[in-house]
Amino acid sequence: MIEIKNLKFKYHQDQPSYILDDVSFHVKRGEWLSIVGHNGSGKSTTARLIDGLLVAESGQIIVDGQELTEENVWDIRDKIGMVFQNPDNQLVATIVEEDVAFGPQNFGVSKEEAEQRAIESLKLVGLPEEFHGQNPFDLSGGQMRRVAIAGILAMQPDILVLDEPTAGLDPQGRKELMSLFKELHLSGMTIVLVTHLMDDVADYATAVNVMEKGQLVFSGAPKDVFQKVTFLKEKQLGVPKITEFALQLQEKGYRFETLPITIEEFVEVVSHG
Repeated sequence: MIEIKNLKFKYHQDQPSYILDDVSFHVKRGEWLSIVGHNGSGKSTTARLIDGLLVAESGQIIVDGQELTEENVWDIRDKIGMVFQNPDNQLVATIVEEDVAFGPQNFGVSKEEAEQRAIESLKLVGLPEEFHGQNPFDLSGGQMRRVAIAGILAMQPDILVLDEPTAGLDPQGRKELMSLFKELHLSGMTIVLVTHLMDDVADYATAVNVMEKGQLVFSGAPKDVFQKVTFLKEKQLGVPKITEFALQLQEKGYRFETLPITIEEFVEVVSHG
């Protein structure tokens, strides 16, 4: 569904090195790809390139067989919705419902249909009706994030690109949003998630890209990636909490055929051990 071929990118021509240096990978339809790596690894830049917010110096981005260019960027964005870490970057109107309806109208959807989409999307993200007529900038950070996500969902994209979408939220708020993204994924939506939370990668992703200094250094299924504990620690990246706990048990003599990466896997292994 998404093909990334030999991408090279830097923000300024006088930068000594590329932010992305010859990066290639693909995202299958219906997949959940999580991109992990340190700050400066290029993961957020990759997300912005996929959405056409940045233009690569060289390489190709192909979405559904159509190469992304400056000329067709709006056609591609009709298929891709991006949620930023900071919801302030996405809110444009002074009324919640109007803000959510803005995107569809901007793409030619009638006012009536856009308003209906807004109501449905706000319900989907769990924002109560009492907030629909308020100024989104008067809401809490978590509520603002829900409005921003509703605005993207109202566009009815095939692909959802998420750049640290739960940053700054309390545990309950993060859990609720991740559950929403899971429902969207199960409904058939393709997800690309930029994150530093390894538990979310283990719980939700079907594929993982590990990035470092602008390069893709490892990729695979979460189950395989999180077996590379030494590799990940060398890159100063973590593993899921339950995997870390399993490692501590191994040091005390317990043996795992493969390290569990979710609590469900751990319970299954221990109960049959």
